[in-house]
Amino acid sequence: MSSVDPSTITVRVPLAIRKRGGRKLVIAPTGEIGLPTSRTRIDSSMIKAIARGHRWKGLLEAGTFASMAELAAAEKINPSYLSRILRLTLLSPSLIQAILDGRLPAAVTLDRLMQPFPLEWDRQEKIFRQA
Repeated sequence: MSSVDPSTITVRVPLAIRKRGGRKLVIAPTGEIGLPTSRTRIDSSMIKAIARGHRWKGLLEAGTFASMAELAAAEKINPSYLSRILRLTLLSPSLIQAILDGRLPAAVTLDRLMQPFPLEWDRQEKIFRQA
């Protein structure tokens, strides 16, 4: 005899779980990413890149390194990568706060932030908040 309660219903939903930015995301069978509505989407890699950019900017401004090429050599990284990370220091303060709070749309990734973007803060807001 089976000990299964006839009032119990089992529902099976095919889904995948992926890690993105240190968080686990549920990927539905349709390919949509399910984010809990009450939780934020904090991307630690984005936060680290912004912090790294500000640190490097400080080293250049303090005269610790005479050029970006010298800093890149000291950090053992590609000068192109260094310049793309340094560009993150030009983001508007409200976008930086939104990144820290995890309030940017899921489409805004570190790769997207490292693409060229306008220097005007109001234009940045339009681009990244509507992504």
